[in-house]
Amino acid sequence: MASPVHLIGAAGRMGAALCHALRERGETVIPVVRHPDRLPSDLREQARQADLENADSLLAALWDAKRVVSTAHASFIPAILAASPNNSCLVAIGSTRKFTRWPDWHGNGVLAGERALMESGRPGMILHPTMIYGPQGENNVQRLVALLRYLPLVPLPNGGRSLIQPIYQGDVIRSIVTALDLARSGHLNAPEALVIAGPEPMTYRALVEAILATAGLGKRLFLPVPAAILEFLVPLTKKLPGFPSIERAEVRRLLEDKAFSIQPMQDRLGFTPLPLKDGLARLFGQPTEASPLPAGIRP
Repeated sequence: MASPVHLIGAAGRMGAALCHALRERGETVIPVVRHPDRLPSDLREQARQADLENADSLLAALWDAKRVVSTAHASFIPAILAASPNNSCLVAIGSTRKFTRWPDWHGNGVLAGERALMESGRPGMILHPTMIYGPQGENNVQRLVALLRYLPLVPLPNGGRSLIQPIYQGDVIRSIVTALDLARSGHLNAPEALVIAGPEPMTYRALVEAILATAGLGKRLFLPVPAAILEFLVPLTKKLPGFPSIERAEVRRLLEDKAFSIQPMQDRLGFTPLPLKDGLARLFGQPTEASPLPAGIRP
C-alpha cells in the first residue's frame, strides 16, 4: 500500500484541485495547511496544521512523511526539506519566472528553492510551469476576460509580438501525479527540475484573440503602445471600480518571450499537454474531443 501524500497548500487554488485528483485515484491525502477549518469537512480529520514560517509546526506535520507535494511558493522548499525525513520524496511547484530578465522576490525565491532541492540530493522534482490557466482558482484568463470587457481596443507593448506558452491546470496536476508515480516506481531517485508548458508558443496577440473568440467577446482593435506608457497608466486601474488590478511588473513581463521546448516534458512525463483551443473550450464550457487522463484527473 502506498504511503500517504502530505499535501502542503491543500486549501489553495492548485492544492484543492490536486487534492481532489489524488483522492479520486485512491490516494490517502494528509493536508498540511495553516487553517484546517477552511478545508472541506471530509478533509479536516486528516489535516495537520502548520505554518511554513514556523519550523516546529512544520516538523510536527511532516515528521513521518514519505511523499510530500508542495503547491506553496518554491521559496519554502528549504524549510520543507529541513522538516521532512531525509528519505522522503518532494514534488514541488516552481515557476518559469526564474528565467525573467527582471528579477524579483518571486523569481529569486524559485531559484533558491530549486537550488535547495538540487543540493539536498533527495529524490524529488520541481516543476516549472508557464502561465497556468484553468477553472479552479487559476484565474489568469478570467482576469484577462474581465479586462477585455472594458476595452474597445487592446493596448499591447511590442504590438503583442512577444511569445507565451500557457499550460492548462489539468496538465499541471497530471505532471505532479506523474512525478509521484515515477517516485513510487523507483524511477525518480535524484532531484530534478523540469519546465512544463503548453504544446506550442504563441504571441500575446494570438492568445488574446483566442480568448476573445472562445469567450464570445467579439473582435477588438490592437494598439501597439510603448511599455513605459502602459506602466505609467497602471496606477489608474486601481481607481476604476470593478477593473481588474494590474501591476507594473506584469506589463514588463509582456515584453519577454516565454517559449520552451516540451520535448523534455514529454520524454520524462510521457504525455503531450492540451492545446490552448481545447483548454479554453473546457474553461468556457464548450464541448471538446476527449483526451485520455490518468484516473482521478478531470478537466
